[in-house]
Amino acid sequence: MAIEVITITADEVNKILKCEEGHFIDLKAIEVKPNKLCKSISAFANADGGELFIGIDESESEVNGEKIRNWRGFTDQEAANGHLQIFEQLFPLGDDYSYTFICSDSYPGLVLQVIIFKSREIVYASDNIPYLRRGASSLPVKDDKALERLKLDKGIKSFERQTIDTDIEIITTSEVISQFIQEVVPTTGAELWLKKQQLIQRNQLTIASILLFADEPQAILPKRCGVKIYRYKTKDAEGTRETLAFDPMTIEGCLYNQIQEAVNQTTKIVEEIPKVGDQGLQAITYPPEAIHEIVTNALLHRDYSIASDTHIRIFDNRIEIENPGKLPGHITVNNILKEQYARNGAIVRIINKFPNPPNKDVGEGLNTAFDAMTRLRLKPPEIFENQNSVSVHIKHEPLASIEADIMSYLETNTEITNKTARKMTGIRSEGTIKAAFNRLRDRRQIEPVPGRAKSNAAWRKVGNKDADTENINSIYDQYPKYEQLVMDYLETHTEITNYEARKLIGVKSDTVKNIFYRLRKKGKIELIPGKSRIHASWRKVLE
Repeated sequence: MAIEVITITADEVNKILKCEEGHFIDLKAIEVKPNKLCKSISAFANADGGELFIGIDESESEVNGEKIRNWRGFTDQEAANGHLQIFEQLFPLGDDYSYTFICSDSYPGLVLQVIIFKSREIVYASDNIPYLRRGASSLPVKDDKALERLKLDKGIKSFERQTIDTDIEIITTSEVISQFIQEVVPTTGAELWLKKQQLIQRNQLTIASILLFADEPQAILPKRCGVKIYRYKTKDAEGTRETLAFDPMTIEGCLYNQIQEAVNQTTKIVEEIPKVGDQGLQAITYPPEAIHEIVTNALLHRDYSIASDTHIRIFDNRIEIENPGKLPGHITVNNILKEQYARNGAIVRIINKFPNPPNKDVGEGLNTAFDAMTRLRLKPPEIFENQNSVSVHIKHEPLASIEADIMSYLETNTEITNKTARKMTGIRSEGTIKAAFNRLRDRRQIEPVPGRAKSNAAWRKVGNKDADTENINSIYDQYPKYEQLVMDYLETHTEITNYEARKLIGVKSDTVKNIFYRLRKKGKIELIPGKSRIHASWRKVLE
């Protein structure tokens, strides 16, 4: 199967030649040995994905501190077959990478550009060793401890399923399980139900069972399941001891109670932050569902194998929620709202059985948070993946007003529709956008585009008239002129279509329709019978 070939400019070639090799990009000559290529591929797939260009020579010498590189691609696509076979061996299903040949009129050969995605499974190189990308290096994962860590990071192995040697009565007689059994499964005994749910295995408790049903999981799993809340009286990038409003607050207890308490305390602290508004000092307002969903998502999906707490840092202008562990499986900051992957599947499933569960809409938590911020016209949360943690920042920073967004769009576009405005602003209500259009109209900043049917209505900036159709105040004043052009055309032609009229007059289809209907109403033209709507044509009415 032929691979797509894309031609790029000389400037784009230079950007590739000058790019810095690093965590997400690597350059190789066409002579790269298969085993070395395998290591790079494995490293990208097991880390965060990356981009590989094959067909770039690099000299050991430098000029002004810059490496000397040359574009020297494959003579044709067949010359790259050996390299392509390596990808097919490492990714037999073909869904963890994509490739394209790129060429330029100014440089020789085809360079193979390969985009390697973060993989769901561990990808081993030809030496049967997995590699990890760290900076510009591909590092082998050799010892058992490192491989175990990689499996946990990928979500291949789940810490929640591991068992711990402790008395099972810590769970079977806890207040949490007693209340749960009474409200959810009153006809079943605690121990029997826990065994059926695989939360007790071989007469040992799983990590998931302790987190869900122990009265104090932190006593059994110290430093692995606490929540710390900080309040910093600053807008600076980092909080300091001097800006700390009070000693960090620790939230403990079973996961269900911990989520509720962390959300409640965070909301309470946030509401005490003053903000100067139109009526003096006012409380800062975040969408409650945004705080709830992001905290819930953090505690349900964190990596409990890492001995660290979840940290909630509340600043004057934002909330930061930092969670131990990397994003699991194939999840990245770019696809996290579209893809799903549960590191702690048992925890997510069982906690959904609790009365009024924190994860009512399983899989929709972060999307709910983003939508809630948009509805309050606040900037969406930002997600960052650090070396050993994931952070979500919820900023109390308003988006531009709807009107400002509309006017900004009209700086580079001639018109805007309600649908376009909804898509651009993230607002779902047609009425909200319509009200914004009307406010701008009342301020004499925009006006309806003339000649449009209601279903195809659009707005434009006042004074931004279509030079091809208008040089006076209204398009309607031009109709007599347009009608005469149509009638003159029919003096020498037997019929006229919408397409021919648009070319003749220089207006849009809807305007042509209006002209035809006006002439028909005046008894001057009629539709030619027997033609489909697509091929409709008009002729003069014989007098």
